[in-house]
Formats: sequence, structure tokens, C-alpha cells
Amino acid sequence: MSRINTPVNQKRLTNVAVVRLKKGGFRFEIACYPNKVQEYRKKIEKDLDEVLQAKAVFLNVAQGIFAKNKELQKAFKTTDQDKIILEILNNGELQEGEKERKDNMEKQFKDIATIIAEKCINLETQGQLTPQQVEAAMRRIHYSVKPNKSAKQQALQVIKLLEPVLPIARAKMRLLVYIPNEKAEEAKNLFKTKNFLDPLEKESKEDTQ
Repeated sequence: MSRINTPVNQKRLTNVAVVRLKKGGFRFEIACYPNKVQEYRKKIEKDLDEVLQAKAVFLNVAQGIFAKNKELQKAFKTTDQDKIILEILNNGELQEGEKERKDNMEKQFKDIATIIAEKCINLETQGQLTPQQVEAAMRRIHYSVKPNKSAKQQALQVIKLLEPVLPIARAKMRLLVYIPNEKAEEAKNLFKTKNFLDPLEKESKEDTQ
């Protein structure tokens, strides 16, 4: 049997996070670090050494029972463990403990609030929103984090959901555009039709001769 140790530089929520995949009449498992599986699936973490606690395929991680080659061949049509591990990691079901699940959800909740605060302003004050203000508003609308979507994807959706309870709007960018004088009027009309100039703060012409 194999003993799996958790390094001291990993967050100790549980000893091991198990990713499980049922295939070919067998239940296969891999052993991962609890806080790394979702990061890998969201393409935040790409180094498998930071995700996997052991580069091996198990029938039962808790008992340290490895899958045999004949079982792998029957289910996956290959005994290449690297390929099999990737399939389990990408398509398997993450077995999360309750504490780990709550911690991950809370972290993502705060990440969403931080992204919104960076992208938006308070319409009443025209000032920057704080992550704490956004978090409070998200709790008022009882927003539930979607673990299979990134914080950025959810932030864009949450902005609209917050409008009834928070004076919020996307912050507008200030642009400085240089255009040849003979093209200025044409460009200005184009920008207005696309709502790029809202409002036009300053317009000046320079003699290029």
C-alpha cells in the first residue's frame, strides 16, 4: 500500500482531495491537494505537480489500493497512467469535505466582490466601491457562488443583479485619441454612433503644417 503525505506548504483542510471517475465497471480515484483541483480546472494552476499528491491511479485512495493494469486497460483501453490521470482530473467528480467546500465558496465569493469593486463605481458618489460594500450587497440578494464558473465570469453577471440594491455602474474608460484633422469629423460621428464618446470632454485641433 502507498502512504500519501501532505507537504507542510499545502493548506491542511483535509489530508487528500479525491477525484473519482466511474468507468468500465470500476471506480477509479486520484489523490490531489484540496485547494488545487478547481484552480486546475479553471486554468489558474497548470503544473500537475502542484495538483497531484501522487502520480498514480487508485481504486481506493483512503486505503491506498492502486488500480491494476488489467483494470486500467479494460476501462480506458490503455495503461498509460499519465493519460488516465488527466481524464480523471478533467472529468471526474471532486469529493470535497464540508469545511473545504465552504472555504472554497467563501474565497470565490470574495474574489467576485473584489473584481466588481475594481470595475465599478457608486453612481451616487461617483467614487470607487469597496469589496466590502459589494460583498454586503451580494449577501442582500442572497447570491450563491457557482463553483464551475470563474470569479470573472460570475462578476459580470452579478453586476446586473446588484443594480436593484446598490447604485452601481461599470466605470468608464477615459481615452485620448489622436486623429488626422481631415478625418476628425468622420471619426467623431462614428464614435457617437457606437456610444464611445459619453461625453466628449475636450476637443482640440493642431496645425500639422
